[in-house]
Amino acid sequence: MTSVEHDAVVVGAGPNGLAAAITLAKKGLKPIVLEGTTAIGGGARSSELTLPGFIHDTGSAIHPLGLASPFFLSLPLSQFGLEWVKTPAALAHPFDDGSAAVLESSIEATAESLGGDANSYVKLIEPYIGYWDELVIDLLGTRRFPRHPLTLAIFGLRAFYSARSVAESFFREYRARGFFAGLAAHSALPLNAVPSAVFGLALCIAGHTVGWPVPRRGAGSITGALAEYLQTLGGKIVTGQFVKSKADLPKSKAIFFDTFPTALVEVYKDTLPAKYQKKLRNYKYGPGIFKIDWALSAPIPWSARECAKAGTVHLGGTFDEVAESELAAWKGQVTDKPFVILAQPSLFDPSRAPKGKHTAWAYCHVPNGCSEDMTKSIEAQVERFAPGFRDVILARHTSTPAALQAENPNLVGGDITGGAQSLKQIFCRPTCSLSPYSTPLKGVFICSSSTPPGAGVHGMCGYHAANAYLNSIK
Repeated sequence: MTSVEHDAVVVGAGPNGLAAAITLAKKGLKPIVLEGTTAIGGGARSSELTLPGFIHDTGSAIHPLGLASPFFLSLPLSQFGLEWVKTPAALAHPFDDGSAAVLESSIEATAESLGGDANSYVKLIEPYIGYWDELVIDLLGTRRFPRHPLTLAIFGLRAFYSARSVAESFFREYRARGFFAGLAAHSALPLNAVPSAVFGLALCIAGHTVGWPVPRRGAGSITGALAEYLQTLGGKIVTGQFVKSKADLPKSKAIFFDTFPTALVEVYKDTLPAKYQKKLRNYKYGPGIFKIDWALSAPIPWSARECAKAGTVHLGGTFDEVAESELAAWKGQVTDKPFVILAQPSLFDPSRAPKGKHTAWAYCHVPNGCSEDMTKSIEAQVERFAPGFRDVILARHTSTPAALQAENPNLVGGDITGGAQSLKQIFCRPTCSLSPYSTPLKGVFICSSSTPPGAGVHGMCGYHAANAYLNSIK
């Protein structure tokens, strides 16, 4: 490794690693980013996974937190090709009777799709809409010093419960309960666990304020824009360079790891205090996912026409069905009727596929590291709400948890959330510390989604980690 000393080295060129590097570079430092694979992006990449001309998101596809991120919003990313496409509706949740609940920008329109629980929905959600800008700053904050404690406290009065508790307290009918179950299931937590309701409410409020947009030309355009901007600031990116030991690191004043916690342990196992190593090794991971990407000859033929205006579709029917699927993954089991999260970006971004053709992407939660092939079960769920779906499939690409981890080591056992989002790990991520980004080693930091605020393509973990370092050298 070169003997030239850098201001900082960032290990991993995912959104958080690039965010850390940009934050440092904006302060005049010259960081270098080392990416182990041949392509940058981590969980935000795009590739022709099925057929030529069909662009698929290898990781994330829908980005409510991308458009809401205070860090992203502070950057001139549109100048580097990032264009957000807002879909007519953020989400559709179809039911077996051919209808669907729809999350639209209008609270009233959304409430109307929920039938008899319309007024209850407005009562639950409306109080937070005008405070989204304050709320998102603290939801994507460091979990240490809230900027708007009153707003966060009011949100917490309803949010820090289980999804089941909130759904049963506010709603009486299956439509609204099922709709909320799908939102909360993004937490990858059992729906009777606290704080699963936080995720459901936050995503719902985001849908009414910033939407659930897709980036034109795929998720890779997010990290592509970040990388180009970093380079204009003097930062460097080197691909194909795995860091497995200290010998793989160039000399630098600070090191940032956009990696899972134990990757740092392996690099510094001879110098990290044993107690801290044990804490990182005991960090808990949640369920993995089984993912399918499809090349399609036509749009998905949904029974509920409302699904065609949503970028995301939740397939699971009732609250109890969704809850059973999510609990099974935590208990080490799979179900033949999994809750499925599906994205259909090519309906709104024609650059994703050849003219007249389409792409779609879907996953379900499975036990961490599960090797079960869920293709038939996932496609059966799509077919359930879109009869004739199998007839429009031109090609498919499947990814098991092991395959996902092989492609991106941060997806431990297929966990896309950077570690279980349990109540403990919401606040103690990856350890209980006033500065969760710092380590006992001077100048060594963690900046991945295993730190606050956690999962999502928002760059805030990297931003906070970089600022922790900058504050330490003032």
